[in-house]
Amino acid sequence: MTASLIDGNALAKRVRAEVAGRTEALRARGIQPHLAVILVGEDPASQVYVKHKVADSEQTGLKATLERYPAAMQEGELLARIRALNEDKGVHGILVQLPLPKHMDTHKVIETISPAKDVDGFHVASAGALMVGQPGFWPCTPYGCLKMLDSIGYDLKGKHAVVIGRSNIVGKPMALMLLGRDATVTICHSRTMDLKAMTLQADVVVAAVGRRNVLTRDMVKPGAVVIDVGMNRNDEGKLCGDVDFEGVKEVAGWITPVPGGVGPMTRAMLLVNTIEAAERTSA
Repeated sequence: MTASLIDGNALAKRVRAEVAGRTEALRARGIQPHLAVILVGEDPASQVYVKHKVADSEQTGLKATLERYPAAMQEGELLARIRALNEDKGVHGILVQLPLPKHMDTHKVIETISPAKDVDGFHVASAGALMVGQPGFWPCTPYGCLKMLDSIGYDLKGKHAVVIGRSNIVGKPMALMLLGRDATVTICHSRTMDLKAMTLQADVVVAAVGRRNVLTRDMVKPGAVVIDVGMNRNDEGKLCGDVDFEGVKEVAGWITPVPGGVGPMTRAMLLVNTIEAAERTSA
């Protein structure tokens, strides 16, 4: 068996086209959807990420404003700027690129963003809405994963999903979203005792640890769907995920590649959340 690829690039292209249509509809009513992106410091990876996010936004007709600040910026200055953006009716979404410099309290910064503009889906109000099934903003990475499962027509009802990764950014929100589709969900991490026994039971495995080869072919049930959220570098310096792709693809039924899988969909769902924020305020 050779797994079928879930092409994140192709799916993200379709999502961006949908967002472009919704953006055009708002602009026809005199509303310009606007995403404000804040980058503090010179983290190389973060600079690449925000560059792609701004480019994606502009491609769909969204206005994207990138604000760059030095790593020495004081936390109070950043909080004041976020509060000003909260009050700016011309701004519909606010994204603070993580990680922040060590002298800043990430939780405090995220909680300062208005829940109505929390298009990254990290605010506690967004998490609470997800927990109880109320309208809010879903975190972009798990939201993108769910869309990828939808794209292959995968019915999660009654299926067993294993999420490897407990972080509040991916692991827990992903588990809640899967539960919302009536799946049975087990959350594990890289140190779970007999992780292999867990994953061999799974119809869907989501690997989101940030470590190479967390999931190998002997850990996957034949025909399972494997979603690789990891972002690492191999010995040659090439981008790779958490999954041993070459081995696992010979066992799985569906698999996401790295690059070209979850990454493009994460960025695409940021656009979806931003246009949703603009539509809500203009309703």
